[in-house]
Amino acid sequence: MTEKIRVLIADDHPLFRDGLTALLTDGPDTELVGAATSGTEAVELARETQPDVVVMDLHMPGVNGIEATRRIVADSPHITVLVLTMFDDDDSIFSALRAGARGYLLKGADQEQIHTAIRAAANGEIIFGTQLAARMLAYFTAPAAAPAPVFPQLTEREREVLDLVAQGRANPAIAAKLSLSQKTVRNHVSNILTKLQVADRAQAIVQARDAGLGQQSRV
Repeated sequence: MTEKIRVLIADDHPLFRDGLTALLTDGPDTELVGAATSGTEAVELARETQPDVVVMDLHMPGVNGIEATRRIVADSPHITVLVLTMFDDDDSIFSALRAGARGYLLKGADQEQIHTAIRAAANGEIIFGTQLAARMLAYFTAPAAAPAPVFPQLTEREREVLDLVAQGRANPAIAAKLSLSQKTVRNHVSNILTKLQVADRAQAIVQARDAGLGQQSRV
């Protein structure tokens, strides 16, 4: 006979806790080893009973579910914490994961989903409820935001000119490089000095190089 999954419940809502108790007691492959009504009690019972899975609510009196998760995982890394809560905001989800939770379900999940998640968690899988899976996938597959440009007060052309100034190039060389007239380059340099609030070209070069510009000719 397959060994049953030993489960500890941590939830301060009596009706929900009673429902989970009935679910786990009646389950053919689960064994309820305890039910905690606070985060502190969850940590103590987890240490005493050493369950395979802790089904953890986040909002509880005293020590909350995130801190309780952190303490349980630190004390007994082999225990898997499965969060079951009503909170679906990103802060709660990522705080729970950083604390060591291996799964996250919302309380709208039905009994079969909860049972499936407990079995998966016991097998070492990372579990997200159907309501959260698409969001998590989108979060981790979204392209990274482009870094903010240095000196955002400058136009793109002015940044190009400043980069060449920082390389030590004189106005005629910059004009040739960018296919501009020397007068246009002088105007750009004047605007750059004004926007950077510096007195001369040398001070502009110092600021530009400190920001990482002008590297090409200095390698």
